Amino acid sequence: MSLLPESASFEELVQDYYLAVRGAGLMLSALDTQLVTAWAQEGVPFEVVARGISRSAEKALWDARPGEPVLRSLRACRRQVETEIRKYRDLSAGQGEEAAPEVKKKPSRSWEEVRHARLCTALRALTERESTLAPRVHRLLDTVLASVPREPAAMDQQEAWTLLVLLRALPFTERRTVWREARTGEQQLMTARARRVSRRFRLQAAVRRRLDMKET
Repeated sequence: MSLLPESASFEELVQDYYLAVRGAGLMLSALDTQLVTAWAQEGVPFEVVARGISRSAEKALWDARPGEPVLRSLRACRRQVETEIRKYRDLSAGQGEEAAPEVKKKPSRSWEEVRHARLCTALRALTERESTLAPRVHRLLDTVLASVPREPAAMDQQEAWTLLVLLRALPFTERRTVWREARTGEQQLMTARARRVSRRFRLQAAVRRRLDMKET
């Protein structure tokens, strides 16, 4: 999700992603830095925190005034990020541990399996709303989504690719509208890397909004 080097720290990845999604700023405040440090101590993958940030930003995106940052501070994402952290930890608990033979428990699903299942459910619901997209959706389910990713980064890539395929399946005039919507409010005072991350976030948000798939 980030374009920083693989050697970048968790804190650097979170700051880079937040500022790109926010669309403004060069560094975090002292309070936001403390929050990132606390999240780092949770020991969850960067993608879990990034998902919380992107979900918070996406909810705020459509209410932001032109020229205003999508988020005023990283603290505005705290509730959603900590919800994602809790989900990840709850779903990861017991993964890889062997239960006693006499205890028969329903196998728990991983964080990636839950996200994958929700995405597939949202796509099937999409075919009922927009029948013209049904062939493309069924192809996605049989190919891109045929297997469940085993790590958060791969799940992010799978979801991003799915949304891009759906965008390409829309008529040209609708694709152009989505692209224009994604570029609205784009800040010029950003590095090329941050601009790419920001555009990708806004484009995926615009596609979900167009297809009414905001809760995947």
